Amino acid sequence: MLRVAIVDDHQIVRAGFRELLGEEIGISIAFESASGEEALNRLRETACDVVLLDLSLPGQSGIDVLRTVRQRHADVAVLVLSGFPEERYALAMVRNGASGYLSKDCGREDLLQAIRTVAQGRRYLSARTAELLAEELLGEGTAPPHTALSEREMQVFLRLAKGASVSEIADSLHLSVKTVSTYRTRLLEKLALGSNAELAAYALRNGLLME
Repeated sequence: MLRVAIVDDHQIVRAGFRELLGEEIGISIAFESASGEEALNRLRETACDVVLLDLSLPGQSGIDVLRTVRQRHADVAVLVLSGFPEERYALAMVRNGASGYLSKDCGREDLLQAIRTVAQGRRYLSARTAELLAEELLGEGTAPPHTALSEREMQVFLRLAKGASVSEIADSLHLSVKTVSTYRTRLLEKLALGSNAELAAYALRNGLLME
């Protein structure tokens, strides 16, 4: 029996996944959570094989949750289910430890196949994600620079883009101000930008700001 957790801040979305998976033989719902903090607390108490993780969560983002799960629960597969299309986040999430990435408008069979694939310790790539990865490997893709950011760089980037100060980011990520400043400098270099305002504009232009 595969134990699946559903982490999404929208009740109607959780209900939809619960109903869909509840009809499937061999799959049970381990728990549901509406926030990253709640999900991490439940993971400490409840056995789970696969986490269905939304990226846009209140408080700790899905990216933060992914990082913590990879550090503390290495045997748990994380399947990102996002409202954002693959072009925006898929490659970055897979590079940084996600077992797979699916858009929320995926079909039922795609979701079930993805869950079973990642539960076996394998990576699941949708057809579009696989295409993006192949284009990148062949040097034919037009993937934007942010897709090559590390997990920590992405965390700092999104916070800067939302207007957080270096000291606020240091507090939230438990880093020193100097370390966050170094990440900021590195981000500006990698993205060929010159200021926090340009970081925010880049994030808006690429649809990266998650409410």
